[in-house]
Amino acid sequence: MFKVKIQPHWEISVRADMPLDTAALLALLKEIQDTGSIAQAAKAVRLSYRYAWGLLRDAEGQFAQPLLTTGRGRGTTLTALAEKLVWADRRIAARLSPTLESLASELEGELGKMVAGEPRTVRMDASHGFAVAALTQHLHALHLPVELRYRNSADALAALARGECDLAGFHVPIGAFEQPLVANSLRWLDPARHCLLHLAVREQGLFVAAGNPLGLTGIGDLAAPGIRFVNRQTGSGTRLLLEMLLAEAHIEPAAINGFGSAEFTHSAVAAYIASGMADVGLGVRTAAERFGLDFIPLLRERYFLALSRTGADEPLLRDVIDVLRSPACHALIDALPGYDAAATGTILSLAEAFGTCTGTTG
Repeated sequence: MFKVKIQPHWEISVRADMPLDTAALLALLKEIQDTGSIAQAAKAVRLSYRYAWGLLRDAEGQFAQPLLTTGRGRGTTLTALAEKLVWADRRIAARLSPTLESLASELEGELGKMVAGEPRTVRMDASHGFAVAALTQHLHALHLPVELRYRNSADALAALARGECDLAGFHVPIGAFEQPLVANSLRWLDPARHCLLHLAVREQGLFVAAGNPLGLTGIGDLAAPGIRFVNRQTGSGTRLLLEMLLAEAHIEPAAINGFGSAEFTHSAVAAYIASGMADVGLGVRTAAERFGLDFIPLLRERYFLALSRTGADEPLLRDVIDVLRSPACHALIDALPGYDAAATGTILSLAEAFGTCTGTTG
């Protein structure tokens, strides 16, 4: 089974005849940021000390600005320019990773067919989430063939209804907003044909800078003067949730500075805020913690993998279900900040999951 990995790569053309390849430079800067030592950083990225110094000096020459400062007792630190380069790289990775992971998964499937015939593969279309990523990596480690495509919840469920995937990942909030989002999902789900595989419960809330310097407390602060918001893309479950939260608080979207922005993952929203380009956004706790942000919890939601009732009995999908029920998988999901794997692997009918929201009782 092939494993394809695609990573973002970018250059900066400070001078047209000498584009700056950022790959080695950024790896070095990240290590200097972590260790405070050029020598340790060079060793960590497998560069000679002399080459690392040359790389830094060449970059500083092109920018005509220093990238490092050295203070007595403080070691070597990054300048504001160097920190901006590191944050730019983290933002690029956060924004592009789902697309690149999906493409890599598709290529793995195509290459596998060319070399080994046509092996059966679990096709999973899912709204981007940390539990989905953890599950996919775990399945790959166990050599279970999975082809993953990240897309919004509605598109994933529509693909399941058309028979284009075996598992469709989507999430619904627990509480007052459950019914309208369930109704939106049920456009694609048939109680007689489909069932649900519980993946996790997770926390949604507001991301703010470390220490919450603006003193934000909830949704009502999003329209305050001077507050810069970063949004998710149209059609995403998190954006739909935001729109309902704003309606409940009687806040017009037009009153929010940045409502029209669009980032495609929780990590991209967190990176945007951590780099100082916005003050607040909505997403899951895991992303906030990974980017060193404070988190203001608002609600919890359940993440499901929808599948056909007949598909649940197929051997390969049974293997996936068994993995989800395993202690190892539960431990992986529980280790994600804000995630709860207590019910992971449970199979539910639509009525069992949503009760009267489905209009059925069995």
